[in-house]
Amino acid sequence: MKVRLIAIGGKMPGWVTQGYDEYAKRLPADLTLELVELPLGHRGKGADLARAKRQEGDQMLAAIPRGDLVVALEVEGRNWSTEQLASNMEGWRMGGRNVSLLIGGPDGLDARCSAAAEQRWSLSALTLPHPLVRVLLAEQLYRACTILQGHPYHK
Repeated sequence: MKVRLIAIGGKMPGWVTQGYDEYAKRLPADLTLELVELPLGHRGKGADLARAKRQEGDQMLAAIPRGDLVVALEVEGRNWSTEQLASNMEGWRMGGRNVSLLIGGPDGLDARCSAAAEQRWSLSALTLPHPLVRVLLAEQLYRACTILQGHPYHK
């Protein structure tokens, strides 16, 4: 199964790349984690934020491969325990589809991206910095895999 982490924004600090890469390489051979970084819409003095968010949405929707199960990461989504994530991952695997996880820009996801999602997942009620979310997601995917494999890492 391939999991695509489709995220708005690039040029992450080195610690983000190192953390993400560390957990991505630990994943089992049958689970590939791919990061798709999309440019941030123009923000600044006098910028049209609604237009920037629409542009980000256009890019994100174009980056989702046909047939992927789409999961939007949103504060308003459902909270999952790591065990629930493992159960969902097993369901994704059994469904035979690849998965696209969507992380919006600083103003969140475009409404069309939320509407395209079959599942909405909240990592926390807190607003998390997007660089940290990348590392956290990679680690949680790895941790969920260890649960499915009966590995003691998750304890």
